[in-house]
Amino acid sequence: MSFFIHLECSQCGKNYSPREIHNLCTCGSSLLAIYDLAGAARSLSREALAGRPPNLWRYRELLPVFNEENIITLGEGFTPLMKAEELGSSLGFRRLYIKDESLNPTASFKARGLAVAVSKAKELGIEKGTLPSAGNAAGALAAYAARAGIKTFVAMPADTPEVFSFECRAYGAEVKLVEGLISDAGRLCREKIEQGWFDFSTLKEPYRAEGKKTMGYELAEQMGWELPEVIIYPTGGGTGIIGMWKAFAEMEELGWVGKRKPRMVAVQSEGCAPIVKAFQSHEEVSEVWKEACTLALGIRVPHAFADRLILKALYESQGTAVAVSEEEIVRSFYEISQKEGILPAPEGAATWAGLKRLREMKLVDPDERVVLFNTGSGLKYVEVMRNF
Repeated sequence: MSFFIHLECSQCGKNYSPREIHNLCTCGSSLLAIYDLAGAARSLSREALAGRPPNLWRYRELLPVFNEENIITLGEGFTPLMKAEELGSSLGFRRLYIKDESLNPTASFKARGLAVAVSKAKELGIEKGTLPSAGNAAGALAAYAARAGIKTFVAMPADTPEVFSFECRAYGAEVKLVEGLISDAGRLCREKIEQGWFDFSTLKEPYRAEGKKTMGYELAEQMGWELPEVIIYPTGGGTGIIGMWKAFAEMEELGWVGKRKPRMVAVQSEGCAPIVKAFQSHEEVSEVWKEACTLALGIRVPHAFADRLILKALYESQGTAVAVSEEEIVRSFYEISQKEGILPAPEGAATWAGLKRLREMKLVDPDERVVLFNTGSGLKYVEVMRNF
C-alpha cells in the first residue's frame, strides 16, 4: 500500500526504521519520511488518482501507513481551491485563489497532519499521546485519537478561546490550560512525555508533516499539475510550508510536475515574527521572540522547533517572509468575508494582508497565479474577533 522505506534525519541524514516508534533523531533534529519514489512512479500515475475518493488518502502510496486497516479518517483533505475574483480584482490579480482548509474535519488544516500521525500511531501500537496547542491541533488530535482509541492529554494557553477546550473535552481528551504561551504549554506536556506518553508536537514526530504535504499534492492536481507561482502561508510551527516543499520535490521525482516550484511566502504577525526576522537577516535559524502577542493565535509561536527547515524552504524557493500588523489582519478578515463569502481564521486573513504588502514591495506580479491558504474557520475565533 505504501512506498515508505525509512525515516531520515533532516540534519545529519541518519536513517531509522519505519516500523518502530521514533520522535527525533539522536542529534535532536526532526525526522522526515522517505519513499521509494522510483517504485511509486512505476506503479502509480497521475491519471490513476482520478477515480479515488476526494480525501488525502487518495495519495496513500505516498503516505506512511502500511496497512489500510490502520487508517483513521474523518474525510480530511481535498478541500476546495476557490478563485478569489473580487479580492483579486481589487488588487489587480486575475488569478488569485484561496485554498480553504476550514472545510476539513475539526474545521482546520490540522486535521490533515493529525489524521496521518494518529493513523501511524495506531499502526505502531501507541496508546496515549500529548501535544501543546494554540487550539486547532489539540482539537484535531482529540478527534482522531478518539476514533483510534488513543488516550490524549493536551495543554493550551489560558487565553485560547473556550470553544477549543470544550471541543477537546467533548472528544474525551484531558485538557489543561496554562498561563502564558504555547511554549509554556509545551513544558506541561513534557511531564507527560517523561511518563511515557507519545509526543505529537509539531515536527517532534515524523508524520504530521506527511499529512500536511498533501496540500501540495492537491494544489498540483487541482491546478492541472501546473504549480502556482506563489504560495502565501500563515506560519507558526511551519509544518505546512515544510510539508508542501517536500511534496513538490517528491512530485518532481515522480515526474508529475516540472522543475519550476512556487515561491513560498511565510506570513507572520508583527507581534510575533521570528521567521521574518531571521529571513531578513539571512540566518539559518531564528531567535526566540520575546513577549509574543497576536490575535492570530495559531501563529503566536515564539520559536518554531523546525525553524531551520522553514527557512530552508523559503531560501530554496526564492520566496520571502513578511510581517503584518494586527489592524491589517482584522481588516483582511472582513474583506475576505465580505468579498468572497469565506469566514477565515485570523491566520488565514493574515495571508491576504501579506499579499497586499508583497504587492506594495513589488515582490509579486498581478499576472502570477497566487494561492492564499485559509488554515481554519473564523467561527472558532468569535471570542477573539468580537473585540475588534
